[in-house]
Amino acid sequence: MTRALGLAAAVALLALSLPLLYLLDRAASIGAGNLALIFADPASLRVLANSLLLAGGVAALSLLIALPMAILTTRTDLPARRFWTIAGILPLAVPSYAGSFALIAAFAPRGGYLQLLLEPFGITGIPNIVGWPGAIAGIALFSYPYLFLTLRAGLMGIPAATEEAARSLGLGRRAAFLQAVLPQLRPSLVAGLLLVALYALRDLGTPSLMRVDVFTRVIYTSYTLSFDRHRAAGLALMLALMVIVLLWLESRTRTRAAYYSRRGAAGRPPITILLGRWRWPAAAFCALVACFSLVLPAAVAALWLARGLRTGALGEGRFARAWDVTLNSVSLSGWAAVAVLAFALPVAILAARSPGRVTALVERFAYVAFGLPGIVVAFALVHAGARYAPALYQTLPLLVFACFVLFFPQGLGAARGSLLQLNPQLEESARSLGRTPWQALREVALPLVRPGLVTGGLLVFLTAMKELPATLMLAPPGYDTLATRIWKATEDVYFAEAGLYALAMMLICGPLILAVIRRGGWAGIGLKP
Repeated sequence: MTRALGLAAAVALLALSLPLLYLLDRAASIGAGNLALIFADPASLRVLANSLLLAGGVAALSLLIALPMAILTTRTDLPARRFWTIAGILPLAVPSYAGSFALIAAFAPRGGYLQLLLEPFGITGIPNIVGWPGAIAGIALFSYPYLFLTLRAGLMGIPAATEEAARSLGLGRRAAFLQAVLPQLRPSLVAGLLLVALYALRDLGTPSLMRVDVFTRVIYTSYTLSFDRHRAAGLALMLALMVIVLLWLESRTRTRAAYYSRRGAAGRPPITILLGRWRWPAAAFCALVACFSLVLPAAVAALWLARGLRTGALGEGRFARAWDVTLNSVSLSGWAAVAVLAFALPVAILAARSPGRVTALVERFAYVAFGLPGIVVAFALVHAGARYAPALYQTLPLLVFACFVLFFPQGLGAARGSLLQLNPQLEESARSLGRTPWQALREVALPLVRPGLVTGGLLVFLTAMKELPATLMLAPPGYDTLATRIWKATEDVYFAEAGLYALAMMLICGPLILAVIRRGGWAGIGLKP
């Protein structure tokens, strides 16, 4: 059994390492001199600075949203805490490119809905949202839930005794929270900030809509418009190196300090902070966030669809086409989930039961692969497929393979977490009763870890559904998904069609997110504090 599991782990390791290996091969073919010229080019350095600024701005705005919401929903008497918790997570169902276009439609200085509402009052101009404000807000409003989830988990894991001990030393409530509780949130805070920063670096749609030149936009335009393959490859390698450095810095910020405690006071809930007269302003803050990140994109998409139905802009056959596109998205996401789980389970079994060098390498490469933007993986697979496997170039298997590389960490995290919670003595008992290792695994372990595997599959399905860059570059000719149709419709200014596809994606992703919440599966999202 160990040999078969090791073979599956080796295949997963090879698959995860292919994009990086190909980028290194491209760097060698470009030559050190030409690569240095690309790296030192002022335009490349400007793109690097823009990307860092975007990631930093998104992380900062996400923190301003997520930290108050996490505290309010875990430590205070906020009205309807469960409702606001779910409302704080559901923006993950909205693709950032669809949400950003809704922001433009609502707040554009010419023809935006807000401008039309203000014109009767003599207000004829509002600040232009297109640019840096729109890019930062357009990503942060739909990625802050990653930070919100990690901060909530961190706050719920800190025992009441920590704050009580600080209060017994004479500290006030605010001082006790700042000096005793917040330091314990450091791992969750760093992991959540890294998640939203990586999300910002991976995003293609929002920077393109907001006309901000960051790596993803410049790589895509260099590849599709100017056909400058050397520059695109150099920038892709530059972005990959920047992501690896960020991951390394994140790992260096961790310390050997213990962030757990012995819960002798077993499960006592933390002290609830009474908001008093601030209860309703706090609820208004949560409502404002929900309005911008959830209600606004859904309302704009519904308005576009209603207007298209009323004017006949959708035309004949649009709903049949939307059904076909939805089936494409579901089938692609389903195959990606199956492929990830098929290899994540063997790797998780080895990592949990008999860890070794191969499984350690797979976990590290999976961690790096999670940080690689989809456009980098897609760029590597486009050239690798065209050069070494032309029969697979622009086929569905190659696109599924890209999703496998991008989302393998999510399936691995969920499977490994479930196996680590399973007592190995259960399998040993089955072995003592005459079962073979395979039988013990199939009859004892797998039924018990099935909920974690389902959660991992749902997470992969959800993220594959929204993937844009890899699908744009690797999809077979004529093969559209909801993500690509939303993107093309917004590019071609077909608002009614964009609204139809955006609503379809929200209606699919929303229940998936609720299912993951019920299963408590966000611990397996890919990056562990």
